[in-house]
Amino acid sequence: MNIDWIKGLWGAAPMDPYRWVVLDVETTGLNTRKASLIEIAAICIHLDPVTQTIKIDLADSFEIVLKQQANKTSDKENILLHGIGVQAQKAGIDPATALLKFEEWVGNSPLFAFHAVFDEAMIQKTFKQFLGRKLKNAWIDIEPLVAKCHPEVKAKYMDDWMQFLGIECAVRHQAAADTFATAEIMMQIWPLLRQHASSIEDIEQLEKRLRKLPRH
Repeated sequence: MNIDWIKGLWGAAPMDPYRWVVLDVETTGLNTRKASLIEIAAICIHLDPVTQTIKIDLADSFEIVLKQQANKTSDKENILLHGIGVQAQKAGIDPATALLKFEEWVGNSPLFAFHAVFDEAMIQKTFKQFLGRKLKNAWIDIEPLVAKCHPEVKAKYMDDWMQFLGIECAVRHQAAADTFATAEIMMQIWPLLRQHASSIEDIEQLEKRLRKLPRH
């Protein structure tokens, strides 16, 4: 049975099995109903189908700032967090154009993020607002995957996992740096993760099952 054909009937894009997109967003706030999307940063992880090893591809990356309306720019506290000033926000790319550029770059790659629910909500809301539709790519949350690989660690937040895995981030809470740190988390857990799920389809199904389980 052709699974990709079935997915197409329901509007889901078939996943690229060897090119995975890790992303992070910056927003004007944490309330997904009220906040606006400011920036998308993403980087690719490539899976070698022969050796089953993965690597971060710095040359295959994406970063864009969406133009904000004058009355919807970040407040000072928010700007101090992500570092994107009012002028940079006003000088960003037209949102519809930015989203189309992102969609073209992503292709059919699955989208990974740490606590992906927030990133997905903000991106899908913005796609719906400016393009009248949602992005069809699969979304995978890295947090339950790293917890599966290290059940002995009672951690939930990204900073906790970075400390446990010995990952340093140049500037936390800035999309490009956070994206690279998230990709490094995937690199660290891959030898353990592939014991549970070695293909992107298996990873997606594992993440869906883990998301439903009660957590500490």
